[in-house]
Amino acid sequence: MSVKIRLQRHGKKGKPFYWIVAADARAKRDGRYLEKLGTYNPNTNPATVNLDIDGAVKWLQDGAQPTDTAKTILSYKGAMLKNHLVVGVRKGALTEEQAEEKFQAWVDQKAGKVASKEETVAKAKLDVKAKALEAEKAVNEARVAAAIEEVVEEVAEVAPEAEVVAEAAPEATEEKKEDSAE
Repeated sequence: MSVKIRLQRHGKKGKPFYWIVAADARAKRDGRYLEKLGTYNPNTNPATVNLDIDGAVKWLQDGAQPTDTAKTILSYKGAMLKNHLVVGVRKGALTEEQAEEKFQAWVDQKAGKVASKEETVAKAKLDVKAKALEAEKAVNEARVAAAIEEVVEEVAEVAPEAEVVAEAAPEATEEKKEDSAE
C-alpha cells in the first residue's frame, strides 16, 4: 500500500478549506484517510497552516510521498527540513541536539518573516482605510460647499423681498413704541 500526503478539500463553494492528510493513494480525494496531519486555509492573508510536524515527519520516514502542493506546505512549515535533519542524525552527520538547534533557528527565522508579512498586510489595510476616509471627507466637503452655495443663491433671491419687509418693519416698530409710550 502506497501512502500519499495530500490535501482533502472541505469548505463551501468559492471558500476552500483543506485538511492535510496521510491517505492510501487509491482512496478518493475526499475519501477515507489514515491520519489527519493538519489544516490549510488559503482564504486568509497570509495563508493559515496548522500542521503536526512530528506526525508528518513520521509519515515521511515511513515512505509517504507528498503531492506537489502538500510538499510546498510541508516545506513552508519545516517538516521537510526536520525530515532531512532526522536523516542526518540517523547517518551520524549530526547529533540530536544539533539537529534540534538548527530546526529551532529555522523556525524562529520563519516566524519573523511571517510576522513581518502580517504587519505589512495590516499596514496596507490601514493605508487603504485612511485613503478612503480622506476621499470621503473631500466628497463631504464638496457637498457642504455646494449646499452653502444653494443657500446663498436662495437668500439672494429672497433678499429683495426681505428688504421690502425690512423697510416696512421699522415703521411698524416705531408705531408700536409710540402706542406703548402713551
